[in-house]
Amino acid sequence: MPHAYDTDLDRNAANHVALTPLSFLGRAALAHPDRPAVVYGEVTRSWRETAERCRRLGSALSRRGIGKNDTVAVMAPNIPEAFEATFGVPMTGGVLCALNIRLDAAAIAFQLQHSETRILLADREYAAVVRAAVAQMAAPPLVVDIVDPACGGDPVGGLTYDDLLAEGDPAYDGVRPDDEWDAIALNYTSGTTGDPKGVVTHHRGAYLNALGNVVTWAMPHHPAYLWTLPMFHCNGWCFPWTITALAGTHVCLRRVAARDIYAAIADHGVTHLCGAPIVMGMLLNAAPEDRREFPQSIQMMTAASPPPAAVLEGMARLGVQVTHVYGLTEVYGPAVVCDWKTEWDALPAGEQARLKSRQGLPYVVQEGLMVADPDTLAPVPADGETMGEVFMRGNITMKGYLKNPAATAKAFAGGWFHTGDLGVMHADGYVELKDRSKDIIISGGENISTIEVEGVLYRHPAVLEAAVVARPDATWGETPCAFVTLRPGASATQAEIIAFCRQHLAHFKCPKTVVFGDLPKTSTGKIQKFVLRDQARAL
Repeated sequence: MPHAYDTDLDRNAANHVALTPLSFLGRAALAHPDRPAVVYGEVTRSWRETAERCRRLGSALSRRGIGKNDTVAVMAPNIPEAFEATFGVPMTGGVLCALNIRLDAAAIAFQLQHSETRILLADREYAAVVRAAVAQMAAPPLVVDIVDPACGGDPVGGLTYDDLLAEGDPAYDGVRPDDEWDAIALNYTSGTTGDPKGVVTHHRGAYLNALGNVVTWAMPHHPAYLWTLPMFHCNGWCFPWTITALAGTHVCLRRVAARDIYAAIADHGVTHLCGAPIVMGMLLNAAPEDRREFPQSIQMMTAASPPPAAVLEGMARLGVQVTHVYGLTEVYGPAVVCDWKTEWDALPAGEQARLKSRQGLPYVVQEGLMVADPDTLAPVPADGETMGEVFMRGNITMKGYLKNPAATAKAFAGGWFHTGDLGVMHADGYVELKDRSKDIIISGGENISTIEVEGVLYRHPAVLEAAVVARPDATWGETPCAFVTLRPGASATQAEIIAFCRQHLAHFKCPKTVVFGDLPKTSTGKIQKFVLRDQARAL
């Protein structure tokens, strides 16, 4: 017989609503209609104005046939239109696909085709790439040009973003997900073999990780957040929704440059920002004429390579406190944080840097984190030495990979998400990464597949064998280093090899260093990349 707690206590419209970050927009506009929501150059818009623009976008897209599970892609830098799409697209029931603005036409064409994008909102700065991409498609999407007076560019589509907004209703209610498991966004990974994988995330996870950022960072109401992290990186690590939940101010930047960062911090009272270690390098190495004084303390969240002690000390002198996080596209961005303990403040700078370099503990909204044997899923000893694969599980884990059931099943085998990263577990429960089992290079916060680069190198007529590994770089964290064996009788220079790669790859993926010679191999003929990594580090 059912228990009393299970009788006549059903879900209904009054007591159960699907979680979605879309709810944050309406509340911000209701509670703080006149507070600044978006700042970009000379433009400042209130939360009332911003909410109306997002609703206009959603309404216009809906009138053009966008509904549940339809993909709308955006190719734009960190400008207001990119932010507006994080609300305007999902409020139609559609799925937002934010494209990496640094990719080449072939990669963009693949992602548009694979995602079945119906409408592409594209900044005219990337007109040449977009035009080349859609030319490769049998059924290209409708292209809507984002026209920014700060940047030129030729038209691609017959419709501008402002024209599209004019079609929309500022009072559009939008649709909320029937199920919080409904897809909200699609983000493509760099891919380690073949084409990149499309990571599908849901409304529930986006809602929870947006609030997880608040809890993790102990964020106050009305922060001023500077967009130094690309919005196309895991939907800006969910911070478009985070800052909106707090009715803060989104300070947009078209280009991430030291002068612009210092100006934004000084002029707009920036309190928070995120980004790869390269952003810290920009601030610390800025020319005197690019610097500005600012009185406020600032919180910065960084991922990828752990910051060296000298960098952390330099940031502290600037008044910037750095928090180190770890995550992947598959877990909405940051899902693990080096949770700092106040007693560590008294330690020497070098020891603080060592502790801060650890990836740490799971976000409060992520259920599980472990380091285990990749085959048996048996946890490794928490001794800080025994290596295993890093696994996660919980509500801020993706739905899976679009149109790729085999990869999805492999990623979730055993009821855990397999990150593919190798690390150790310390006695205090903090995880520390030691290697990336998939050989991904992280350069300036961008993931680069060594296999993709090697594929291009092998196409060079003079190349017999090639292998690519990461080489440490003071500016970018890591850059690709190519080890090449030439064909007998053939010749090529480093400049020629790099130029060839630039013809076939986005420039940030191309090797910055080329070393010629025989490649070290095992007895079975497999290239020993660990030897090459040591050689690259010694260069």
